[in-house]
Amino acid sequence: MQAIVCHELSGPAALRLTEIAEPFPGPGQVRIRVRACGVNFADSLITRGQYQKQPQPPFSPGFEVSGEILELGAGVNGVVIGQRVIAMTPHGGYAEQVIADITRCVAMPAAMSWEHGAAFPVVFGTSHVALSHRARLRAGETLVVHGAAGGVGLTAIAIGKQLGATVIATANGPEKLAVARAHGADHLIDASREDVRTRIRELTDGRGADVVYDPVGGELFTASLRSIAFAGRIVIIGFASGIVPQIPANHLLVKNVDVIGLNWPAYAELNPRVMTESFQTLMQWYLDGAIVPHVSATYPLAEAIEALNQVLLRKSTGKVVLLMDRRD
Repeated sequence: MQAIVCHELSGPAALRLTEIAEPFPGPGQVRIRVRACGVNFADSLITRGQYQKQPQPPFSPGFEVSGEILELGAGVNGVVIGQRVIAMTPHGGYAEQVIADITRCVAMPAAMSWEHGAAFPVVFGTSHVALSHRARLRAGETLVVHGAAGGVGLTAIAIGKQLGATVIATANGPEKLAVARAHGADHLIDASREDVRTRIRELTDGRGADVVYDPVGGELFTASLRSIAFAGRIVIIGFASGIVPQIPANHLLVKNVDVIGLNWPAYAELNPRVMTESFQTLMQWYLDGAIVPHVSATYPLAEAIEALNQVLLRKSTGKVVLLMDRRD
């Protein structure tokens, strides 16, 4: 079978399409025929040796796949061979087959396409747990979403609206802001041209935002801290800007601000109930038509490096997905 393999921790450019042996499931695992795999910013981190749980080469990137179960490991029950599933994997999704723990597999509705299945878990799971569980976003509050046209950004807009918030979206340039608007944002801020801090305060009549969803960091985090409402909450999702902010604790004290971290994959191991309940809610919203993954581009497995570069260079909106077989 074919896979995109990382042989050294030097970044995405070192990835190579390689023939490898078929994997075999261990106890509590299943072997999945991968139909599609979501592409994420973190895929680049794992190829550089910078991910939280770092495998040693050789390995394949890829944290989320959709596909069909090919084989059951010992002790697996409740699923059958041929069943459609979405699976979250520690790595390995850039391949025609992958092994996944059955506890990290979710039944995939027949109405859901392979593309949507692979584009669903990381971005929607991250945003839902971040906003509902961690930030405690309530109806009537104001939510600021940074990087709003990106993979997690668009899902944060959709989930914010589902939870009853007024959503302010920030992004660079009119094209990306138009995408954010199309996905439900109430107000738009061009972070490349406007003063984000000033605009947030203007749009909230000087009160500030109740919740900020920040996958970017850097200057946007500073603007958020200076425009957050009393008892507001800032959720840190990541640092796409490459700059990890340093937080002056006195700012938190004066305005009773919460700065909240989110490591979404950790819930699968440390508190799986949170992830399970989140997915139940999200799947129902999907079936109701309330949320829909936005896939801006698809690539064959052989073009995985180009797909990942689209994400790293911020040329994409929403999700980029690898399709293993375009004939399906």
